Amino acid sequence: MCEDILTKIISHPDAVNQEEVAAVLSDEEITPKLFSKADEIRRKYLGKDVYFRGIIEFSNYCRNNCLYCGIRGGNSVVQRYRMTPDEIVSRAEIILNEGIKTVVLQSGEDPFYTTDMIGEIVSRIKNLGMTITLSIGERDFYEYRYWKDLGADRYLMRHETADESLYAQLHPGDHFETRKAHLLELKRLWYEVGAGSMVGLPGQDDIALAKDILFTYQLDADMVGIGPFIPHPDTPLKDSAGGSLEKTLKMVALTRLFLPDANIPATTALGSISPQGRQMALQCGANVIMPNFTPSPYRAQYALYPNKICIMENDKACGKCSKLLVQNAGYEVSESHGYRRRIAKAHE
Repeated sequence: MCEDILTKIISHPDAVNQEEVAAVLSDEEITPKLFSKADEIRRKYLGKDVYFRGIIEFSNYCRNNCLYCGIRGGNSVVQRYRMTPDEIVSRAEIILNEGIKTVVLQSGEDPFYTTDMIGEIVSRIKNLGMTITLSIGERDFYEYRYWKDLGADRYLMRHETADESLYAQLHPGDHFETRKAHLLELKRLWYEVGAGSMVGLPGQDDIALAKDILFTYQLDADMVGIGPFIPHPDTPLKDSAGGSLEKTLKMVALTRLFLPDANIPATTALGSISPQGRQMALQCGANVIMPNFTPSPYRAQYALYPNKICIMENDKACGKCSKLLVQNAGYEVSESHGYRRRIAKAHE
């Protein structure tokens, strides 16, 4: 039965329902075929290229109190920091000198960085000839337009879960429909838009995970980041079980079947729960690696979850290490800006 569902996803994704996606997620026997099919689809439409995006985590202040996050506003233990515009631009120059043409500017939801401050940073980095991804949470709609006009290319805003009830539980005072509205506005402004989810959240079942996959398909997300839930000791979910490697990889693989031309990262969180996690993700349909270029001592303080890999490396080591990882996994490091390859009638 599940083999028929895989065929249906590839040929008629609009006709696939939550129960069918959940059935594949719960079927262990289909896993090898799912992984193989996802890699086949990825190679067919995207080849062996792996795109690189250099991350700068420029502030760990956050006004939100998401129950799973180590930098939540209510965590009084974390040591806070903010990078200056000059520091941020300097890191972008280092990323470019490493041959990586895309920078990801990531932070908590920190209102200290005003519309104009972010605009200045975007303008200066754009003048370097780089592609810019913003990942700074929900902001006012006029800001998205302003930054797009200044040269921002992409906006990454993971939805974490598309199950409305679970979303409300994990995000005090917030609602999934609000996050959805922001993602749709970003699409309207012609950003390349990234969404994505966590796997293994408390109270999450396979139907909830199926909702995540179908949401990113219906959104036609240009990038989908999927990682395991890793409980942080300084959060309300500290005693919860974490997400599994296999279930997360199945989510990556299914997303590739639904969105054959989207960019899907092999997330750092996967590498944090398994030494081979990112390599396995590449073999299950992922095609993006995001090495960390946050400088010390800030890198260790941007702790969304514990035991994050690469936090003690030299400033430039993460880029070189990631390139070796890709090559050892049998794929090729792309030196392009890594835009989504829009493929007409991708499912035919």
